[in-house]
Amino acid sequence: MDINQQLEIIKRGAVEIISEEELSKKLQESIKSGRPLKIKAGFDPTAPDLHLGHTVLLRKLRQFQELGHEVYFLIGDFTGRIGDPSGRSEIRKQLTKKEVAKNAQTYKKQVAKTLNVRKIKVVFNSRWFERMKGLEFSQLLTHYTANRMLEREDFTQRRNNKKPIYISEFIYPVLQGYDSVMLKADVEIGGTDQIFNLLVGRDLQKDFNQPQQVVLTMPLLEGTDGVQKMSKSYGNYIGINEPAKEMFGKIMSISDEMMVKYYELLTDEDLARVRQMHPKEAKVNLAKIIITQYHSALAAQKEAEEFARVFSGKEIPQDMPVFKSDGTKTVLAILSESKLAASGNEARRLIRQGAVSFNNVKVEKDDFVPNEPGILKAGTRRFLKIICSGR
Repeated sequence: MDINQQLEIIKRGAVEIISEEELSKKLQESIKSGRPLKIKAGFDPTAPDLHLGHTVLLRKLRQFQELGHEVYFLIGDFTGRIGDPSGRSEIRKQLTKKEVAKNAQTYKKQVAKTLNVRKIKVVFNSRWFERMKGLEFSQLLTHYTANRMLEREDFTQRRNNKKPIYISEFIYPVLQGYDSVMLKADVEIGGTDQIFNLLVGRDLQKDFNQPQQVVLTMPLLEGTDGVQKMSKSYGNYIGINEPAKEMFGKIMSISDEMMVKYYELLTDEDLARVRQMHPKEAKVNLAKIIITQYHSALAAQKEAEEFARVFSGKEIPQDMPVFKSDGTKTVLAILSESKLAASGNEARRLIRQGAVSFNNVKVEKDDFVPNEPGILKAGTRRFLKIICSGR
């Protein structure tokens, strides 16, 4: 494939390439020499599950993989214990080595749903950082200044708001940049919130007399709320390990405005054709594509049919979770304990919004007690069959 064709694929969905001219030169050299480019993306295993927001980068890695380049999936099992300050208003919780190792193992399994794991190189950055002695570590830090760190927008905001900035947060970008030195990366991919860290990698490679990596940034995918970036901490995520039913319902809940962005970043569909589709048809199609990728075509078809039956036919689902109550539990307690709501606060919010009903009657107070068997509904797609003991 010639350079222009490669660039067209690489640029799809990308926000910025620093620089496209450098990338073109690297691609030309790759074709002439027959040496594939080294493509790097780092993931700190700070949570056990990957979500669709993570797959934006994974899909871009797969495109490079399909173009014949060498993908390095770097797991930050060392840096994950420090915590990336990017986009944060306060320091991240520091994880233990055991927590990070456990999360890292689940990452390796989950990326197989997007990447050809037989052709990627999985690398752990503890391999070089844990061998580093104190003096060597100190010398590494001399390659970057505190002045440059304070140019970061998130640090500037914290300083203006009189919020603390910890020394460990200054260290993190240097460590991420050094990963690029150790791998001799040609290209590093990251989200737009990672731009500072990615550029540190370029600077360090120059200091270590290496060719500088090209930086490619991808947009952050907003979650189901359409506002915040997709994150488990915001409760707006769609996990790639979630049941097909849950994935389908969440995808159908995204706004029509967000849908085209999901298509662009999560599929290979022709966007012009997508824009001509009816929003509901396009959303169902999107859900089927994603569920087919992470589950199966059969699961996707089953959930599409169930969704049509329940939400178009105004029926209740044939298969729903069951909750056994002693007849004294409040609806607030049932919503929380059954996980129909993610938390007590979400349960209260749903009740206040009039989004909770029991046997088709709206629940108006959170101390309401369902003391008979029936169907509890939260929102438009969550159902719970309540069985009262002794009945």
